[in-house]
Amino acid sequence: MAKTVAGITLPDSKLAQEVEELVRDTESELLFHHSNRVFLFGALTGRRKSLKVDLELLYVGAMFHDMGLQPPFASQTERFEVDGANAAAEFLRRHGIEERDIDDVWDAIALHTTPGIPQHKRPVVSLVTAGVEMDVLGLAYDEFTEAERHEVCSCHPRGPGFKNGIIDAFAKGTIFKPDTTFGNVKADVLELRDPSYRRVNFCDVILNSKWAE
Repeated sequence: MAKTVAGITLPDSKLAQEVEELVRDTESELLFHHSNRVFLFGALTGRRKSLKVDLELLYVGAMFHDMGLQPPFASQTERFEVDGANAAAEFLRRHGIEERDIDDVWDAIALHTTPGIPQHKRPVVSLVTAGVEMDVLGLAYDEFTEAERHEVCSCHPRGPGFKNGIIDAFAKGTIFKPDTTFGNVKADVLELRDPSYRRVNFCDVILNSKWAE
């Protein structure tokens, strides 16, 4: 029987069950529960905004959004968001999902740390980011009821130390490929956690290029 949390019915298809098993076996408890909360807060945002969204695709996007932080999905050269997006796309293709839906999930994961763009995209994309922003940054915190926040976090606890724990997870997943943080929020993570990290300045890149002018 499908489970309901804060009025949101979790997808219970064979595909969704495989996603849950894969993420639980791959990610830490912190990231597993975080990903579930991202789905629930994203779905609640969609309900509040009267957006029509495929909850199964939203679930896949939410559950895969941090998979690129760790093996076996973390590459040596790509942004972790791209690694997670590629992993989700490959998973969905194996299940015969249509390419347009795969593109939505790919964009949802790849763009979830790029502020200002996802809210203008299709619901799967915008709502994964909305869920991430609520759970990590507390954006729109007061737009959720106390009962909604309590039920989501009772089912998937934040636990003690989540704030530093999620920063540590971001750092661990990017510290070995610092070039991938250029122009995105993970530069802030490495600046906080890696004393040897030196932020690349966009204007320096322009001014020091090989062009004479």
